[in-house]
Amino acid sequence: MGLDQPRLNDAGEDVWIDVIQKMDEVYSDLIQSQTELEDKNDALEEADEFIRSVLGAMTDVLIVCDAHGRIQQVNPALVSMTGQSEDVLLGTPFADLFAEEDKDKAGGFLDLLVVGKDVAPCDVGLRVKEGPAAVVALNCRPRHDHRGRLAGMVMVGRPIGELQRAYRELDAAHEQLSQAQQRLLVSEKMAALGRLVAGVAHELNNPISFVFGNMYALKRYGSAIKKYLTASDNHVSRQEMEALRKDLKIDKVLRDIGPLVDGTLEGAERVRDIVEDLRRFSSNQQEAPETFNVVRLMHTAVDWVIKAQRIKPGITFNAPDCLEMTSRKGHVHQIVVNLVQNAADVLSGREDGTIDLSCSSENGTIVIRVADNGTGIAQAEMDKLFEPFFTTKPIGSGTGLGLYVSYNMALKLGGDLQAANRPEGGAEFTLRIPDHVPQTV
Repeated sequence: MGLDQPRLNDAGEDVWIDVIQKMDEVYSDLIQSQTELEDKNDALEEADEFIRSVLGAMTDVLIVCDAHGRIQQVNPALVSMTGQSEDVLLGTPFADLFAEEDKDKAGGFLDLLVVGKDVAPCDVGLRVKEGPAAVVALNCRPRHDHRGRLAGMVMVGRPIGELQRAYRELDAAHEQLSQAQQRLLVSEKMAALGRLVAGVAHELNNPISFVFGNMYALKRYGSAIKKYLTASDNHVSRQEMEALRKDLKIDKVLRDIGPLVDGTLEGAERVRDIVEDLRRFSSNQQEAPETFNVVRLMHTAVDWVIKAQRIKPGITFNAPDCLEMTSRKGHVHQIVVNLVQNAADVLSGREDGTIDLSCSSENGTIVIRVADNGTGIAQAEMDKLFEPFFTTKPIGSGTGLGLYVSYNMALKLGGDLQAANRPEGGAEFTLRIPDHVPQTV
């Protein structure tokens, strides 16, 4: 027995060492668990602070309820609106928040969610300490637990007053934008009209000169006829009347007077048409669709532009004599003027400049093409052509609105405007418009 005693002591020491090691491991695990617990607690505090900051920043009211309709969470916006503190609100039935006339409606929200139905957005009144109920646009959604069971609901409401203010601001901004766009249209019209004054003046001068010439001739003829009739009234002899008739060239007067009157009327009508085109071009009023010869309109637009150019480019036309369409004549006229003006500006100063125009009808669509033999359009500029104020012209030589206005006018007429480079060089703009624009456009 005495010889075995040291072995027992050695075994006891080993047991104690094992116990101490186990205690060290347990203690180490406890420290690690405590550290992890503290980290998770810090994360929870950060998450809670984050959620509170988000709830505090919300301008919409927030109400979170459990499955029995008791309030579990609200945000400062609701506290501010109702005038009741969060401590007072928590645990109370959510239906008590609503005005008497909306209490039954709100009380049925949970019943709908329980049977799996959606709660439609609605306007309801929230009770406040003083004054009438505060109306909010309310949305209600179900809230589920980790097992997918209904745990309650979340309601978010936006004050109607804020919505109305936002709508008013949006309407005001839209109105300002519309007015700005209209001013841009008028500005471009006036700028284009200023560029075309010389050409229009020359265009007016021809029929006016024609009318003046015819009127002077008619005045002379009128004097001759008056003299002849006066002689007839004085009972002049037949021989003297024959001599007077020959001397006054009465027969020639009678032959010429009809064509002179017709020519004068034609010249006056031409002046009237030019003035009417000017009125349409510069007017800010919406015009009604009318039927007109688009080929004649193109010739008029070209005359306006080209006669104002110092170095006139060559013009080629590929179109029938008459091609009628029903549209807003002033709009179509301005688009063609802008396209021809754009081509003329590109060719400015060139002796060999040429503008090619064509017009055709394709499956109920009028297709107008205006092409030039200039330098073409750089690829980097192709996507910017129809943007407002974009121009490649020197400062002071263009507004950058001509193509923008033309593009938007084409869209309003139910068509479109496209640009491309020609294989042989130069640019080509293609305008497509329905040959019959309805009155509502």
